[in-house]
Amino acid sequence: MIDLHVHSNKSDGTMTPAQLVRYAVEKGLTAFALTDHDTADGLEEALTAAQGQPVTVVPGIEFSTSYEEKDVHVLGLAIDYKTPVFLSALTDFIASRTQRNERMCRKLSEYVNLSITYEDLQQAFPGAVITRAHYARYLLEHGCVGSMREAFDRYIGDHAPCFIPREKVTPVQAVGLIRKAGGVPVLAHPPLYRMSDARLDHLVRTLTECGLAGIEAIYSTYTAGEETRMKSLARQYGLLITGGSDFHGSNKTDIDLGCGKGRLAVPDSILDDLYRFRDTH
Repeated sequence: MIDLHVHSNKSDGTMTPAQLVRYAVEKGLTAFALTDHDTADGLEEALTAAQGQPVTVVPGIEFSTSYEEKDVHVLGLAIDYKTPVFLSALTDFIASRTQRNERMCRKLSEYVNLSITYEDLQQAFPGAVITRAHYARYLLEHGCVGSMREAFDRYIGDHAPCFIPREKVTPVQAVGLIRKAGGVPVLAHPPLYRMSDARLDHLVRTLTECGLAGIEAIYSTYTAGEETRMKSLARQYGLLITGGSDFHGSNKTDIDLGCGKGRLAVPDSILDDLYRFRDTH
């Protein structure tokens, strides 16, 4: 079995890329894709750790994009993460995140009985792309909240007082960038966006016209009906299906690598199809 949606501590997971490789071997996976948010920083470590091991690391990324005021995520699988145009775009993303994080820290310091700076977060989570999960863990570890969920509800959730939206790329831009990097662009977990069927159909049709290659049709939290709907949508537009757990380590304690909530099963043939598409397009 494989898992094509996995996060390390280079974004908002808790395991290092090398630890993920060891855990994947322990779980008996034949392959997994490291798909950290807006960064490829963990790929070299993971690929090196996988040398001589019975598991393949698929170089990937998960872009956070904005579509009609909704967060929409696009996975890039089997990417050439050293492509200059790709690296240049990531540099721009990091600059945008930094500006947003500095502003959020200033807001938090006004609302929480704790002085917090962006430098504090970087020291607490060295080498990571700082996301809201890091803010939540920092607040929890400093006694400001009783749980990470409380941190989101009171301070940093989408409608909470300290949240500042980050300037994001569009899904179309993400698809184009992934294709330029020789990768396979996949719309991640569409049911999570809570769109109407008509609105989701329009999004998939638009992205397919711009180069979308797949839909994440197998996912940890899907109901049987959602999985059926995603596979039907993929067939309708001639897209690949992919699947993954969205593993984050201890940041999502109910989601395990490879098996999600216990029933996830992504067959090796999906990865074969993915590489066949990449090599012929």
